[in-house]
Amino acid sequence: MITSVLVANRGEIACRIFRTCAELGIRTVAVYSDADENALHARVADAAVRLPGASPADTYLRGELIVKAAAAAGADAVHPGYGFLSENAGFARAVLDAGLVWIGPPPGAIEAMASKTRAKELMGIAPLGEVGPDDLPVLVKAAAGGGGRGMRVVRRLGELDDALAAARAEAASAFGDGEVFVEPYVEGGRHVEVQVLADTHGTVWTLGTRDCSLQRRHQKVVEEAPAPGLPDALEAELCALAVRAARAVDYVGAGTVEFLVAGGKAHFLEMNTRLQVEHPVTEAVFGVDLVALQLAVAEGAPLDERPPPARGHAIEARLYAEDPGSGWAPQTGTLHRLALPGTGHQGPGGGPGIRLDTGYADGDDIGVHYDPMLAKAVAHAPTRAEAVRRLAAALERAEVHGPVTNRDLLVRSLRHPEFTAARMDTGFYDRHLAALTEPAADPYAPLVAALADAHGRSRFGGWRNVPSAPQTKRYLMAGEEHEVAYRHTRGGGLAADGVRVVHADARRVVLETGGVRRTYDVARYGGDRVYVGATALTALPRFPDPAAQQAPGSLLAPMPGTVVKVADGLAVGAAVQAGQPLLWLEAMKMQHRICAPAGGTLSALHAVPGLQVEVGTLLAVVDAGDDTPDDTSDDAPGTAPDKEDQ
Repeated sequence: MITSVLVANRGEIACRIFRTCAELGIRTVAVYSDADENALHARVADAAVRLPGASPADTYLRGELIVKAAAAAGADAVHPGYGFLSENAGFARAVLDAGLVWIGPPPGAIEAMASKTRAKELMGIAPLGEVGPDDLPVLVKAAAGGGGRGMRVVRRLGELDDALAAARAEAASAFGDGEVFVEPYVEGGRHVEVQVLADTHGTVWTLGTRDCSLQRRHQKVVEEAPAPGLPDALEAELCALAVRAARAVDYVGAGTVEFLVAGGKAHFLEMNTRLQVEHPVTEAVFGVDLVALQLAVAEGAPLDERPPPARGHAIEARLYAEDPGSGWAPQTGTLHRLALPGTGHQGPGGGPGIRLDTGYADGDDIGVHYDPMLAKAVAHAPTRAEAVRRLAAALERAEVHGPVTNRDLLVRSLRHPEFTAARMDTGFYDRHLAALTEPAADPYAPLVAALADAHGRSRFGGWRNVPSAPQTKRYLMAGEEHEVAYRHTRGGGLAADGVRVVHADARRVVLETGGVRRTYDVARYGGDRVYVGATALTALPRFPDPAAQQAPGSLLAPMPGTVVKVADGLAVGAAVQAGQPLLWLEAMKMQHRICAPAGGTLSALHAVPGLQVEVGTLLAVVDAGDDTPDDTSDDAPGTAPDKEDQ
């Protein structure tokens, strides 16, 4: 019997595994990097062991340190979670050699399937060799790991070498393995996968399908189960192929077999020999706890002959600290508040409702070293339409106070006609991102913020017997400036033109327009940031700060991160062309390319490899002379991440 489990991971997945262990009476052990010293997963575990350092390569990718941590804490089993070392056969062997229980597939199965090149060979599919013009477009892909890292779409042969180099570097940083391969890139397809679970007694379950077609940078954003609209024959074929893959390597434990479905045909992509991020939708539909089943299988327990029947539909949305309208740029800072209506303590296999899996608590800091995912919100309902509506409404009403997130994008995606009709494919965001990220917010939010602020500052002392000009305040909301005006009234109240102020205090404002009353909750956490319901605003000073002005052609860091590369031969005085890559930043395990905003001369270069920067740090200056900035990109010139990353 397993009595104590060390989770060789962090964040949301560590917390999720700990929850099941606690319900089963199993003690838990966390490992944490220096950057994660105060992270939620390190706080909620029964014991926690430090991994010195901050980068994944120094901490969560150090298998020998994790095995030592398990021994030091008295754990008798190790769960790898997903990512990091979860598909590393050498780590699995090291765990077993130390006399510990490995909660995952046998090392041999990992070796056969975790490398996508070997998995394709096993399934009779050969990767591309020499790439020619007729092979384009192609996808450069990391052989190990997942999550969209180490992947690049190549549409021109001249881009292939740079794509290979960038993918190798990103894969090595994220997974400790820089092997990559090239395969045909199928456009317009759906990403469909099958959940498998196998025991040591020869039973292999398939727990239905999932659709994961809504992706950015080849990383899933919205997932659902079952995959909608699949013909019965195609679904049966996918499940049969998944069982074939599992039996081919004597698979044990939970795994996922992934396909690209296009033109009514299934194209094998890979087998992930681990638990998937999106496993909660399968748990909801089948009423199971996949982590509990992993633990039971690891203890040698047999599965039932058949899995339980499927019930209803479930949809998951990943909430990321990133700005979709700025090239998906990762965001950092303090997460002041994260709450969704309808969530409680519902766990895996719970009834219809909203489930929230997260690795953060209110007040936690979001750093630069790891994935920007804050949480996963999951809705389960009797039908797909009900699940879509329930999840969109919960996200719309969510309190997400802190760095910029993709919450608004998720709500709009779920309500997009293409998604509601289940006609989406992996090119969804390529087609619709601009429309889905258009600025939109409650037009009364700035007024509400001003009224609440006015009450907080002056209480009832603002009215004068002599008429005076209205008070004004300026706010930045959804990228646009808004100026609002209000007046203090006799008796200590507040008024604004065209709106009746029913009530106003520092935390709550009630407005009436056209006979309709609306109540707004207001939150502040210090500084100039104000949250009115789901809308974030920044109070602007009355006069701009002259020190904040930057010289034309300044390249500012669009996100916090580390400079990992400067273009070969780049130096002050060099001539550069508009759009020319000048340097690369790494943030949250992804590399971002910083390009020249215009043609001209490099007049300043402050970036050097290894330099850690904050948002807005001056990296370089391009003196454009009489040239005008290149306006061919939808992103801010000079501050856009690498287009290939999107």
